Amino acid sequence: MAKSRPLSDRVEFAENPEPRCACVLLLDTSASMQGDRIEALNRGLVTLRHELARDALTARRVDIAIVTFNSNVSVVQDFVTIDKFKPPTLVANGRTHMAEGLERALDLVAARKRNYRQAGVAYYRPWVFMITDGTPEGETGAAVAKAAARVRAEEQARHVICFAVGVEDADMERLSQVVVQTPLGPADHSCASPGRRAIDAVDFST
Repeated sequence: MAKSRPLSDRVEFAENPEPRCACVLLLDTSASMQGDRIEALNRGLVTLRHELARDALTARRVDIAIVTFNSNVSVVQDFVTIDKFKPPTLVANGRTHMAEGLERALDLVAARKRNYRQAGVAYYRPWVFMITDGTPEGETGAAVAKAAARVRAEEQARHVICFAVGVEDADMERLSQVVVQTPLGPADHSCASPGRRAIDAVDFST
């Protein structure tokens, strides 16, 4: 017998059957993000919500989730449409478990796509935006290589688009070894700009 979908999913997609674009914000909240960096990130989340909510169609079609990584990886916000998105206040501490964060973000995307298919809801290719100030820390080289290989495979199969946004003094060369797309520079570190860029790249009128 096929596994039934949770009632919350059935209600959500019945109320809003619009095609969806899943967007995961994968955010570095390690200790080196303390101070101005984490404050800018928190402001960026508020700005992103405001910008996306201004367009009625985008607000119905974009699903936002937030995954944070430091010494632990947490799904701070599971997928919701913009009207239900409440920007969290992030706190920076711990090390930089980037590989584990990437794996969790990709798992989240895969699960969301299954939900769409089960509900008969069309979807655009999902986006993952990783915003970080550094390189993986506290993880084995094998774990990082495995995550990077998975990102490449998912991109090649056109399952997802994954970007890295490096804040000030980030090791951009190292980031380019982890993701396929060319890492974005420090000017985009607030998350509102790259998040807006992702949404603008999708034609929601079709």
